[in-house]
Amino acid sequence: VEENDVIRPDDFVVKSVVNRSANKVYIIQSIDRKLPFEDIARTKDMDFEELLTEIESIVGAGTRLNIDYYIRQTIDDDKANDIYDYFRDEGFLRVDAPIFTDNACEGTTTLFSADYFGSPAYLSQSGQLYMEAAAAAVGKAYCFGPTFRAENSNTRRHLTEFWMVEPEAAFMELAEDMVLGEGLIRRIVSDVLADCASELALLGRDLAALRATAACASFPRLSYDDAVEVLKKNGAPDFQWGDDFGGPHETIIAQQYSTPVIVHRYPCACKAFYMKKDPADARLSLSMDILAPEGFGEIVGGGERETDLETLLRGFERHGIAQTTLDWYLDLRKYGTFPHSGFGLGVERTLAWICGLPHVRETSPFPRLPSRLHP
Repeated sequence: VEENDVIRPDDFVVKSVVNRSANKVYIIQSIDRKLPFEDIARTKDMDFEELLTEIESIVGAGTRLNIDYYIRQTIDDDKANDIYDYFRDEGFLRVDAPIFTDNACEGTTTLFSADYFGSPAYLSQSGQLYMEAAAAAVGKAYCFGPTFRAENSNTRRHLTEFWMVEPEAAFMELAEDMVLGEGLIRRIVSDVLADCASELALLGRDLAALRATAACASFPRLSYDDAVEVLKKNGAPDFQWGDDFGGPHETIIAQQYSTPVIVHRYPCACKAFYMKKDPADARLSLSMDILAPEGFGEIVGGGERETDLETLLRGFERHGIAQTTLDWYLDLRKYGTFPHSGFGLGVERTLAWICGLPHVRETSPFPRLPSRLHP
């Protein structure tokens, strides 16, 4: 826009969540510099999507990020949204978990360390262990906050900092845990379809999988054993029983269904120390993952928690976890325990699936990746 140009209202339309027209346009600041797009592309070795992310950090959020965040507000805004409403309706109490901890939850190799006034500390991998303590007090508890994983994973599904919602309930077993998890996903998808149809249309989102999910009373269940057979018949004949699923394996499994699918009873070696062993087969854990269709992978991971003290101690030893940092957690078993289960839902990955985004980093204006700490 030149300073002396005459602009009619119809000439100035910004395509965003809502189209706007202008009666007048004022020059706030004149810039004689070129935008730095060419310099970025020339000086940094990056593909188009990486360049797009870099540009967004310079010129601000574009239309797609604007829409993503509008939809995210429907999911996790703390005043009126699907997640809070769902757990309130289910009788859960929100309990905030600390971000600074002195213990590991998901293994000691993916911890971000810090100096906490002379003592070692870490950024939280998960609020789950604290929710187990909260469930002992109030029966049903959940936390909702940022989590951190020091995984040098550069796939389209991974961030090093992301948000999770993590419920934990006393006297809830694996079957009920699956029902709670699929209910949350169904609630989120149904409300986004009802409240954000125009935003999804602007993203060009094919709604078939979302509509199927909203209408599905019960997601398909598939044991780990059966999932291995699916892999062997559909492009992964060399997959070995006992291995964990990678992204390509999850995609193959999920491609067999039009809705999310729940895979349950993974081998114990694939899961964390706190997962309860299956009484019917000690090789297996009472665990479950919910895999999103269309290649977006795991969006929920959870299961029933181990209640036997000696089994937990062996798990600590196997994973190199010091008992002194989790003495309070062991006390929950020492002085009387109960069956309990829970899960974690990753907000950014769920949002990426709902919006049909090519990379999970597009759910955040300032994503944290192994190669990205600035800005």
